[in-house]
Amino acid sequence: MGIRRKALNLLTGCFCAVVFTKFCGINNAAIAADTVVLRYGLLAESVSLAELQKAAEVGDFPNGFELYGRRLSTQQRRFLLETLKMPLQLNVVTVNRLLNTQIGTTILDDFSTAVVRKDKAGVQAIRAGLVIGSTAPQGLSLLSFIAAYPSQNLEINLPRIFKIAGNFNTAFWRTQQFMLAIAPQLNQQSLQVSLPFDPSQPGTAEVKVLKFNWLDQQRNRTIPVDIYWSNAATANKPVIIYSHGLGSVRTDLRYLAEHLASHGYIFVAVEHPGSNQTNVDSGLQGKGKLLKAQEFLDRPKDISFVLDELAKINQTANDSLAGKLATDNVMVIGYSFGGGTALALAGGELQLDKLKQRCKQNLAVLSLGETAQCVAQELPNNTYQLRDNRIKEAIALNPTSSLMFGGSGLTKVQVPTLILASSADKTTPALTEQVVGFHKIPAPKWLVGILGGTHLSVKDPSTTLDQAGQPNTPFTGGEVVGEQASDVRKFVKVIVLAMAAQLTPEAKQYSVFLTPNYAFSASTPAFPFRIVTEIPPDALKVVEEYVEK
Repeated sequence: MGIRRKALNLLTGCFCAVVFTKFCGINNAAIAADTVVLRYGLLAESVSLAELQKAAEVGDFPNGFELYGRRLSTQQRRFLLETLKMPLQLNVVTVNRLLNTQIGTTILDDFSTAVVRKDKAGVQAIRAGLVIGSTAPQGLSLLSFIAAYPSQNLEINLPRIFKIAGNFNTAFWRTQQFMLAIAPQLNQQSLQVSLPFDPSQPGTAEVKVLKFNWLDQQRNRTIPVDIYWSNAATANKPVIIYSHGLGSVRTDLRYLAEHLASHGYIFVAVEHPGSNQTNVDSGLQGKGKLLKAQEFLDRPKDISFVLDELAKINQTANDSLAGKLATDNVMVIGYSFGGGTALALAGGELQLDKLKQRCKQNLAVLSLGETAQCVAQELPNNTYQLRDNRIKEAIALNPTSSLMFGGSGLTKVQVPTLILASSADKTTPALTEQVVGFHKIPAPKWLVGILGGTHLSVKDPSTTLDQAGQPNTPFTGGEVVGEQASDVRKFVKVIVLAMAAQLTPEAKQYSVFLTPNYAFSASTPAFPFRIVTEIPPDALKVVEEYVEK
């Protein structure tokens, strides 16, 4: 969500037992872990496979299970029992293919830190348990994994498995299945492309920053705003306005703001006081909610209010920005939760009837992005239209969209739209949050794929300093950020600049940078990039199957 690490950890705690979602069936293997040792610090306790199976059936552990009663929090116990009942539908073919990918390697490495086998067979034993366990009638599950694990003794480090578990959600696994299904098409050879110049290089203009705090008296809401601009800015170029992620700040994309301003654009970074870092910090201290339902309405209104204020500045005779602000020709950019804001401003209709039904069900296997959207169930109405007609283009980077727009809300988007998705994003998984929504948006549209990218990869390094030293895998809370994600940010600078140029006389010069061939040519070994304007037919079948489910 663009959320700060401590807020993310808090939310992740709600899903700490989700790992057990994968383990709810049983497979009779000749050699299996008859006894599982659950360790929490110095305290360890043995549980038989039969007892685990019984706990999954009845929703409780046997009497006298000291670890369960003393060490696990109420929240951990509740979610553990709930998720024990939920199988994950992964068959043996899918599991075997997934474990042979780069992401599969990180899955095995992460599990090896939490699952300890006494004879130290390690990763290969885990692979065997996962593959053989997935042959069970229900597919892969914790109990089928244990039954297939090639040892009679297995020890699980609960704190470690809880840390990993927070990132295991159904939507992420479905995304990996989708990526496997479309891999042959994504790996097709592209044609050579002739590039007229390099848009990733900074422009010649010197960037300046103006800072404001504007009070919306009607809503009694103060909106902090940073305006990046240069003397090269003119009204011939669109105003670019930015909506940050949940629990974050308006400097989320500072590198991008400076890049665009150096090319003569005016970039306006807006901070939403009801869902920024300060608000989340307050919520963590028990001084209020992390997110209120009204924020789904206030965020688009913040953007519209700022555009009103910019229009006033544009008419102020002595202001340095006077006459430079094309407030009727605006491109909105949103990241994560802000991506949902951008799509709403572009015409996407909030449709909450199905969301309210979905969010009353068990939330244990929802992603963090879905959980945040569930807050909207508290809104009184089922539909909201928040479009601002001044928005002429929209870019949504790793947006939330799976629940808040219902079945047809995104079909109402009325401007050219670019959606960016990262294949290893576990906060807003690509299939559910971006790909399905992209399919519903009317053309013209672009879907940009960052293979190997994580949720925070597009962010400015200054806002991901808390990730330093974290494992760069898609599971343990680690993210590919900083210098390791420099190729991603370079690519983002190009495609955003190219999109902005589509609202200028330079549109044709930049259109090549929004093509599949350019994405192939810009790809790096760490990050293959892809751009499509429609989902390929074979991949579309996977999307439609998911929607039907």
